[in-house]
Amino acid sequence: MSDDAPILSVRNVSKRFGGVQALNKVSLDIHPGEVVALAGDNGAGKSTVIKAISGVFKYDEGDITLDGRRIAFSSPEEARNNGIETIYQDLALADNLSIGANIFLGREPMRKLFGFLPVIDRKLMADAAKATMEQLDFHVSRLDAPVAAFSGGQRQAVAIGRAIYWNARIVIMDEPTAALGVPEQLKVMSLIRSLKAAGKGVIFISHNLRDIFEVADRIVVFRRGENAGERRPDATTSDEIVRLMVGK
Repeated sequence: MSDDAPILSVRNVSKRFGGVQALNKVSLDIHPGEVVALAGDNGAGKSTVIKAISGVFKYDEGDITLDGRRIAFSSPEEARNNGIETIYQDLALADNLSIGANIFLGREPMRKLFGFLPVIDRKLMADAAKATMEQLDFHVSRLDAPVAAFSGGQRQAVAIGRAIYWNARIVIMDEPTAALGVPEQLKVMSLIRSLKAAGKGVIFISHNLRDIFEVADRIVVFRRGENAGERRPDATTSDEIVRLMVGK
């Protein structure tokens, strides 16, 4: 973990949905090259805070800053354009398209045919897919195959490759191993370490405490929309994290 100033800082952020206080003055920091795990029961506020960061909705009070600049994005696209990429469990990949087409989804590069006719630059997309996947030590026999043909871990790699290609500073991963078998889970853990080594800030949400202890530099525990504690994995136990989560 770096001693630099945090890339992302959440300070006293609150959010209500009607009569429900989903977040109440929560705070956390993410530094370059750091994996911060968010732990908590269902409804604890983990998903709410990442949606406030990533522009899914506006937060009511407090401040979220990126490189010291206050942010309140109006859409996930705006968050992506500012270097915050969110990878949900369902991945939001287009199954019928190739790796390259998924990396550039909605941001397709164009070139001029005959000097004037704009067409999608498929070679640039294929080259970007190859370079990005090599960076992740990810090997498939056919880069042009539709991603529907890939395993769960390979699909995670495509989503992470997209974040790396667009030079995301913060990568938020919501339950990335939930639907995967053990070998695939190990691959995702390895991909998270690649992001960390590349100096990205990673926010990692998981119900699997073993995964959290394996990759996190810090564990921030949420309970009923509030901060319940923060621990370093080497200075705590699973039992203590569970006690913080349930409030006993």
